[in-house]
Amino acid sequence: MNSDPDKMLKQHQQLIHSENQKVSSHTQRENGDWFVNTLMIEGHSVPFKYKRKKQYRSLQGARINLTYYVSTENVAGFEIEVMNVVRIKRS
Repeated sequence: MNSDPDKMLKQHQQLIHSENQKVSSHTQRENGDWFVNTLMIEGHSVPFKYKRKKQYRSLQGARINLTYYVSTENVAGFEIEVMNVVRIKRS
């Protein structure tokens, strides 16, 4: 997949792009061979999630650009809304 957000948005209508968002919380946990990263963004009450092969430095307090899509996860019998990140970059 191309990493240019404009091209990605044209090809995939369900994607959303946000710029200069401030990270209020960043956690990383190991899940098999992957590290699952969960971000909370100021002004949003929904977690933003993505996976990486290696642990990454903390993004807490950083400004970032995100390309993501809306999804739902089933947690303890409840469906919750999450944002699956397909591209993340520091602003």
